[in-house]
Amino acid sequence: MRSRLIALLAFLATFAALLLLHGPLLRLPYFWDEAGYYIPAALDFYRSGLLIPKSTLPTGHTPLVMVYLALAWRVFGFSPPVTRAAMTLIAAATVATLYVLGRRVASREIAAWSAVLLALSPLFFAQSTLAHLDIAAALFTTLAVFFLLSDRLGLFVLAASLAVLSKETAVVLLPVAWLYVWRRRRGPTARRSPSLTTWVALAAPLVPLAAWTLYYHQVTGYWVGNREYLSYNLYSTLSPVRVFWCLLRRAYELFFGGFNWLLSVGVLLGSWWGRRHAKLDPAREAEGPLWWPFILLTAGLVAIYLLLLSVVGGAILPRYLLPVLPLFYIVAVALVMRLPRFPARLICAAAAGCLIWAWFINPPYPFPFEDNLAYADFIRLHEQAGHYLEAQPGQPRILTAWPATDELAQPFLGYVRRPLRVVPVQGLAPQDFAEVPPESFDLLYLYSRKWEPPGNWITHFPAWLRVQGRYFDYRPQIAAGDLVARYHLRLLAEFERRGQWVRLYSR
Repeated sequence: MRSRLIALLAFLATFAALLLLHGPLLRLPYFWDEAGYYIPAALDFYRSGLLIPKSTLPTGHTPLVMVYLALAWRVFGFSPPVTRAAMTLIAAATVATLYVLGRRVASREIAAWSAVLLALSPLFFAQSTLAHLDIAAALFTTLAVFFLLSDRLGLFVLAASLAVLSKETAVVLLPVAWLYVWRRRRGPTARRSPSLTTWVALAAPLVPLAAWTLYYHQVTGYWVGNREYLSYNLYSTLSPVRVFWCLLRRAYELFFGGFNWLLSVGVLLGSWWGRRHAKLDPAREAEGPLWWPFILLTAGLVAIYLLLLSVVGGAILPRYLLPVLPLFYIVAVALVMRLPRFPARLICAAAAGCLIWAWFINPPYPFPFEDNLAYADFIRLHEQAGHYLEAQPGQPRILTAWPATDELAQPFLGYVRRPLRVVPVQGLAPQDFAEVPPESFDLLYLYSRKWEPPGNWITHFPAWLRVQGRYFDYRPQIAAGDLVARYHLRLLAEFERRGQWVRLYSR
């Protein structure tokens, strides 16, 4: 009873700490995919009980997170702070679960460092308040691994089912679990083979996924997504060359991105030191008896996630790797801890400091703003632009590209108090303006839709630039001067924050 009370207090302390750290971000309006799908979908359930949204194009995502947000709004009211606090609660539970898992497979110090580094990771920290699915999938995947290692099959089935209902791609957890159980119960120390009941139980998380798929097909006519969704996320990705480049990008995101390379270097040093000095200092072995089963599970999950996300998915977003990020930190810290205590702790402390630094610094190449606090700069700039445009006399027609189109037309997203007149354009690349006549708009809303830093690294490598353009739809944004000359524009207002900008022009 006392240990459970301590665990509850530790979880509440983690939640309070994350809320405090995210305090300035809790009132921010909704961002990018939040605004485009997840918030409208949750609102449809909140207002009308619809599991499949009508106010936005359905994508086939399993609905647990949207239902969770709708219930939070039902209790506390619909507002960005409620949404962001609800997501932070899931993030805090993920950090706490990672600590418990770390204690199950390794030492208290390894568990503590793993939890701290996960919480400070720029990707995890940024996603901790955003209404996306991947944080919830990370929580329930980590719980499922913990219950599987603890031989608590019923709780594993529950956690795996919730993971699949959070995001359908979490179903890849099941084949890894099946392989793990088969090896554990057919190994040299096993007393008996897995029973039929065990295999049926391990397959149980497929039932809610199958039920959701059948229901979605009955309502929409598609087994998953929609015509555009399938074209972008499946049909356009099935190229062996693209899969190869995706695999390299995914491996980079997990093992090197956001200062994870510092831990990866520590892993190499720790592995080398551990093999060389294990006999001299056996007390340095901090892993428990479940360490190698945990390594088997982690290796399987990382491999299958990297492969899956390299084969499907048009957008190469690092957040899709969140379900395996907690496991990566346990393994990385444990291997670093095979070094002598001082350098091991120094590497972990340096990694923690660099992860915090990475909240605010952007890489010298294009990246999704949601990978660190650049997303907050994006939102604040667009808030300023929305307020400025709202104050313009009359009802000017505003030419811009998504997500700014939704920000100006949908007041519930938090950027404007009334809908403005929007003229949408497909994107902000030169070809997107080829057929836009001058008489179709009164104001132009131009903004840094991508991170294009001065001295952009990929522009220095023509071969890599061609790969980005061919397989990842990379198109440099049109120069503002070209549009000014073509449409005879004059600058009305300009806003800038840490390399991002918004420029408003009139004709």
